[in-house]
Amino acid sequence: VQLQASGGGLVQAGGSLRLSCASSAGTFSSYAMGWFRQAPGKEREFVAAISRSSDNRYYADSVKGRFTISRDNAKNTGYLRMNSLKPEDTAVYYCAATQRSSYYWAGIRGSEYDYWGQGTQVTVSS
Repeated sequence: VQLQASGGGLVQAGGSLRLSCASSAGTFSSYAMGWFRQAPGKEREFVAAISRSSDNRYYADSVKGRFTISRDNAKNTGYLRMNSLKPEDTAVYYCAATQRSSYYWAGIRGSEYDYWGQGTQVTVSS
């Protein structure tokens, strides 16, 4: 399974971006999906996760209320809508996926995901 993240860029504080994660998996609906990010000099951290059915979504406290994770299984694509961006949101954002039998599972640990995209840079200026 290959994942292609896109949609990053340079935005002013308070602005918005929508990241996309396109999957090569024909059965994308069989995969739970997550977004993680890594800022320079920092460890990778969890951002958001969504279950196969979209029934369960989880967010890091730092992005709750500002970011929204979603997916379109018909298009084999996941999304991360980011509003009210802050300079501290600056990082490389990675999408990840893992196949699960449960429709409701969504992981918040990077170790729980088997497939990763190449990352897309998000830079928020103050």
